[in-house]
Amino acid sequence: MRPPDEMSGADFQVLYSPLRSTAPGAGAPRGALDTVTREQVLAAIREVRSGYPVSLAAPVNTRAAADDDEPAEYRLTAPARGVAPQTGLQFARDRFAMNVHGDVNSHLDALCHVIYDGTLHRGVPATEAFSQDGAIEQSIELARDGIVGRGVLLDIPRLHGVPWLEPGTQVTVEDLAAAETRQGSQVGRGDILLVRVGHRRRRDELGPWDVAEARAGLHPTAVRFPVNRQVAALGSDGNNDAAPSASRGVAFPVHVLAIHAAGLHLLDYLQLEDLARLCAEEGRWSFLCVIAPLRLPGATGSPVNPLAIL
Repeated sequence: MRPPDEMSGADFQVLYSPLRSTAPGAGAPRGALDTVTREQVLAAIREVRSGYPVSLAAPVNTRAAADDDEPAEYRLTAPARGVAPQTGLQFARDRFAMNVHGDVNSHLDALCHVIYDGTLHRGVPATEAFSQDGAIEQSIELARDGIVGRGVLLDIPRLHGVPWLEPGTQVTVEDLAAAETRQGSQVGRGDILLVRVGHRRRRDELGPWDVAEARAGLHPTAVRFPVNRQVAALGSDGNNDAAPSASRGVAFPVHVLAIHAAGLHLLDYLQLEDLARLCAEEGRWSFLCVIAPLRLPGATGSPVNPLAIL
């Protein structure tokens, strides 16, 4: 793969401005979620042929690591091992806390997650979008009824005959189009596009690393692909953004372009290995996809366990 060209600040603005005005979700209250119709949901249900459900989420990480210095906190209240049991009724209980937008745990970004030049998606001033109780505008509540539709997985490492893309690799529009052609699954309006870069497999096999310094992801220009196809949501087993950033002066250009400009909800740090294996076994790369965030009024995102049903 030829490394994509680095973008200047002017190059980024040339890419950003048209997306903000012409993307299907650019002016919609719910962003690109409004591209999904009831007819498309019914069509997505017909994608189920084998009846195999598969989780697209990684297990919640509770241990500090090179890519997670703020792991989820988990506490169990239950009878101690080796202690004589009490009579009568007891309950085992759980409590946990999480930095939703960390670099390990699977999560869904709300549209209010990205503030760029002092505004949210649709130009809402950030100074008017939040209160002490949470986001007033564009919180995760926009997706309270779930995101349900036809999912399509584009497996970029499989395209190039490698188990994963090395950290720092930038996925291009050409990569996405070539994977689509090779796999024979056309990405269309209202679809949920999932892009595998192999981040999770590399972490599992080689161990965690500092992903702030280097991780595989989309080149900023690759955002044109999901926008032109009018997808409803975009997800990856990485951060969606590559590191280091290809855009000078913008650390997370894909987040700015997808969420802020185009109104696309992003799914970060999914676990796509099981899905990729099943898709390869069945020889098809589309499926019913169901994403159900927690009802967290005012939240900028949510932990999530998306399901693909083949």
